[in-house]
Amino acid sequence: MAISRQSTLSWWRKLSKKDLITAAIGLALILFSFSFLFNSSKKADVFTLNSDYVPLTLLRNAKQTGAFCLDGSLPGYHFQKGFGSGSSKWVLHIEGGGWCDSVATCALRKATALGSSNFMEQVQFSGILSHDPAENPDFFNWNKVKIRYCDGSSFAGHSENEFHNGTYLFFRGQLIWKAVMDELLAKGMSNAGQALLSGCSAGGLATMIHCDDFRAKLPKTATVKCLADASFFLDEKDVNGRHTMQLFYKNVVNLHGAAKSLPRDCVAKMSPSLCFFPQQIVESIKTPLFLVNPAYDFWQHVLVPAASDLPDEWRRCRLNIQNCSSHQMDILQGFRNSLLNALGEFKKKKERGMFINSCFIHCQTWMATWHGPNSPKLNNKTIAENAGDWYFNREQTKQIDCPFPCNPSCLNMDFTQA
Repeated sequence: MAISRQSTLSWWRKLSKKDLITAAIGLALILFSFSFLFNSSKKADVFTLNSDYVPLTLLRNAKQTGAFCLDGSLPGYHFQKGFGSGSSKWVLHIEGGGWCDSVATCALRKATALGSSNFMEQVQFSGILSHDPAENPDFFNWNKVKIRYCDGSSFAGHSENEFHNGTYLFFRGQLIWKAVMDELLAKGMSNAGQALLSGCSAGGLATMIHCDDFRAKLPKTATVKCLADASFFLDEKDVNGRHTMQLFYKNVVNLHGAAKSLPRDCVAKMSPSLCFFPQQIVESIKTPLFLVNPAYDFWQHVLVPAASDLPDEWRRCRLNIQNCSSHQMDILQGFRNSLLNALGEFKKKKERGMFINSCFIHCQTWMATWHGPNSPKLNNKTIAENAGDWYFNREQTKQIDCPFPCNPSCLNMDFTQA
């Protein structure tokens, strides 16, 4: 499903006048096409030139197992077979796209690829899925899989919470996850010697939720790790002092019945909706995990809801961080500090890694920002180089950038371009 640059910009402007929860839903669609919104000087190089177009494969066992997208269509994935030394190695990437927290918002997704495979098409494999060693030095010849996201709950939904009041919605995220794993294991992943599960945004959250299960499904002798990109969503009050993200996640978890997919030790001691926040999930993950996250993730601007604009105080800042006033930057620096504080315990564990840069962007592993001229660098290494150092134990990698705007290698989003 393609969305034009002008229509996407119209979405963003419209959403900037709505409340936080609507913005969170709308951003799922923006992520679908945000590549069109980079500033013109770098726009042409956002996607790698050597990207492969890979067709969609529908899950063969989905109908028998009841693993359906929101609209009842069959879920899908894109697969490219590994070659040479990568024949027994696997890298999986889970697509992002926000969440739906009500029957109404889930029903809206049924008319998009985020809720129905009827709208899914072939996709480009670039970034961490690229076949080109110049663009993907460590994983270029591995078996590569992109898992499409069509359930609205980071693959955590359970069918007993489905509504049958004429909306025909299916909350089968957990079943989709299992069905995808079963099919990939049958394709040869059961013999994997090395594997990496990754994901962006809501797909990164799904990566964290299912990381240990992924490890458990593969041979004990295999090297299995996980990488979550732009998915460390903060449990913070917005600028109005309200816990709107908590409320949003509470609605998602309750609607989809997601509590059963969340860490049991967390759910036992606090509200399941709080266990949907990465800060709580990572405490329970035993598998080595790498985090790629911008400290100024434009998605975190949902912590500055449009309701706070008097009049449109934050609008220009939300569209381009260069337009933020010194007062607004102080608030954004506070969100950065909250992110770093939330990562305090994570950072202490030897088997974990991180790449926290100071860019105004969202998702950096599936584009040219992964490795190439447009990739942001820390200690003169790209995201791919740092992630590879961590995965192959070449060196410990816990990179944290200095505050904005110190890093000239950043590719910052500009939503003001028509």
